[in-house]
Amino acid sequence: MLSAFRPIVYVQISPDRLILKNLKTGESLAEVPEIAISTLPKRRVLAAGSQARLAGTSQPVEVFNPFSHPRSLVSDFTVAEQLIKHQLRRVLGSSLVSLAPYVVIHPLGSPAGGFTQVERRAFHEMAIGAGAAEVHV
Repeated sequence: MLSAFRPIVYVQISPDRLILKNLKTGESLAEVPEIAISTLPKRRVLAAGSQARLAGTSQPVEVFNPFSHPRSLVSDFTVAEQLIKHQLRRVLGSSLVSLAPYVVIHPLGSPAGGFTQVERRAFHEMAIGAGAAEVHV
């Protein structure tokens, strides 16, 4: 019954670009896949995308690209999950009552032999941890 009201978000992941598109509203977001996390006193997300590099001017931060690794598309699972969660909130907007979205993940790249079951599961778990109700990789 509520599935008709659930947003559907397409997520395209590459080491150079993270694209999210709400397929029901048409709103989209294309950013570099970087996230700034404060180092003191408590680790929390300060900014994502192009704003991540600028976040370090006021306090000590670490800037990560969780999708840049020479052998795999995922280099840091936990940080990647936080980045997707942050960007999902941006593309879906904030409201008091919102349904968890359906997410379609499209990892770009062509590793030799294709993506492994472990990598596909990592993308699936990443989206579930970011708040998705259902995920298709």
